[in-house]
Amino acid sequence: MPSYVIPPPPQPALLVAPDPSAAGSERSEREAALFPVRRIWCVGRNYAEHAREMGHDPNREPPFFFAKPADAIVPSGATLPYPPATKDLHHEVELVVALGRGGADIPEAEALACVWGYTVGLDMTRRDLQAEAKKLQRPWEMGKAFDHSAPMGALVPAERIGHPAKGTIGLKVNGVVRQMGDLAQQIWSVPETIAYLSRLVTLAPGDLIMTGTPAGVAAVGPGDVLEGWIEGIGEVKLAYAPAGAAARAAE
Repeated sequence: MPSYVIPPPPQPALLVAPDPSAAGSERSEREAALFPVRRIWCVGRNYAEHAREMGHDPNREPPFFFAKPADAIVPSGATLPYPPATKDLHHEVELVVALGRGGADIPEAEALACVWGYTVGLDMTRRDLQAEAKKLQRPWEMGKAFDHSAPMGALVPAERIGHPAKGTIGLKVNGVVRQMGDLAQQIWSVPETIAYLSRLVTLAPGDLIMTGTPAGVAAVGPGDVLEGWIEGIGEVKLAYAPAGAAARAAE
């Protein structure tokens, strides 16, 4: 049997939130559960007010997508170094959908059956690099797909909470609310997004979909503390180390 010529990289994964109603050994098993992440797909401009603040028409045009590497995931509670090569790092709080089933050309009516669970994520964006790439008609990867650009909270199974189509989504920076919206304001709903994306690529178990952000995106700097949340799902917390300080990953 062939062997790898270098050690294979670790499998990116999300912690599954323990079931508060479970007890004893059942709860211990839940606390140790991990969801393996295959790919991260991101929907652009999926809230009308955010589209307007970015200078775009909020009408219901076809959705577009970009990607982040799976190893860009950072667990909630981490303290990170401020990213290199930017002076304009922006926060974008988002509902994240985790797929337990996949397929191509998934009918919208069957899309939610593919969802394993939900969490809260931050699409951190080097806005200055993204803006320059747009101006030059170049790809966005260095503005969106950099190291530590996808902090996420614990994953909550859909069998526990259902499929939220409404509920507050927001973000605070240093205790001050920056973003506030509702999942019901999404231009493309979760089942519509899954169905549309499955016509472009074959989706698979382990894929994540970041579903866009409400208005209020703005810059953060060294020393800032971010807290994102979605009603009925959970939260994600993140801090950027002060200039010159060492950063640490969450346990």
